[in-house]
Amino acid sequence: MSEDREILFERRGGVGFVLLNRPRALNALSLSLIEAFDARLEAWAEDPAVKAVVVRGAGNRAFCAGGDVRSIWEGGRSVGGPASQLFRREYMLIRRIKVLAKPYIALIDGIAMGGGVGVSIHGSHRVATERTLLALPETQIGLFPDVGSSHFLPRLPGALGLYLGLTGARLKAADALAAGLADRYVESAKLPDLEAALAAADWSGGDAHGVVAATIDAFAGEAGIPSLAERRAAVERCFGRDSVAAILVALEAEGGDWAQRTLETLGACSPTSLKVTFEQLRRGATLGFDEAMIMEFRLSQAFLARHDFHEGIRAIVIDKDNAPKWRPDTLAEVTPDLVEAHFAPLGDSELRFD
Repeated sequence: MSEDREILFERRGGVGFVLLNRPRALNALSLSLIEAFDARLEAWAEDPAVKAVVVRGAGNRAFCAGGDVRSIWEGGRSVGGPASQLFRREYMLIRRIKVLAKPYIALIDGIAMGGGVGVSIHGSHRVATERTLLALPETQIGLFPDVGSSHFLPRLPGALGLYLGLTGARLKAADALAAGLADRYVESAKLPDLEAALAAADWSGGDAHGVVAATIDAFAGEAGIPSLAERRAAVERCFGRDSVAAILVALEAEGGDWAQRTLETLGACSPTSLKVTFEQLRRGATLGFDEAMIMEFRLSQAFLARHDFHEGIRAIVIDKDNAPKWRPDTLAEVTPDLVEAHFAPLGDSELRFD
């Protein structure tokens, strides 16, 4: 590895390897890590010697647990400061991953939440393992599912994206594959051999994506039966509704353990986050990727300026009392005007992809 900091880079054969190297922080994305990652990916995109990129996380617990929300909390509610910059640069990195012409292989070995989802599923090849745990739990900390969720969640089958976005439901490998958020299953113990095979691959034929697919397939196995399968019909019945309030009514009528647990989960989330997320995903269904990311940046800045995001970080990450005091604290108090205010244009501060 060529560096000894929070992100490490190495080229072996025709492959550029990226190691997210903050294992004690579950490889969370700091601003400096994001900037280094983006710069290297930009360089590798133009380097003819690099045929593909492989990304993994250090340690045995996480691929990447998301953005460094502790640093956001410490920075306070100032819009335009370091926290704003973290969102801006993170979204620019995710967009670079999305448009990268070369194969981008994410080895999702461990926890992948929030930003960890962003730097994995937008790549061309997403590999899950028996340790994969994938989720978008932002409504539980007073935020919204970002990192391109506005684009990919509404395009999942039926009401599945809305279910995942509102509840932050955690998916293991089989469910991630069934949902279309991962492509292949490879046992964790086989990943070093997979990396070595990619590094030794013959790229002379010109079809880099074909080489990567064939190499991964040589190590791939079966992830098992997805647990989502048994509750997909209930997800459709309850989440295929036209408002958050209607979803809650449907869950009450559904009954059973799953519906009760889901009601409890939603009841603990920020009411503002739930209503904004519902509208976000409704709008995202008609937006292109760049438009969705611009909308998400507007939302991020609105949440930075408000109470719930900082209170959620305090309760879940800082004090860990798991007792956030949301403002407003009921869905009825979250007015249409309040929801709409989160989508307001930012003028000269808009996110731009030049």
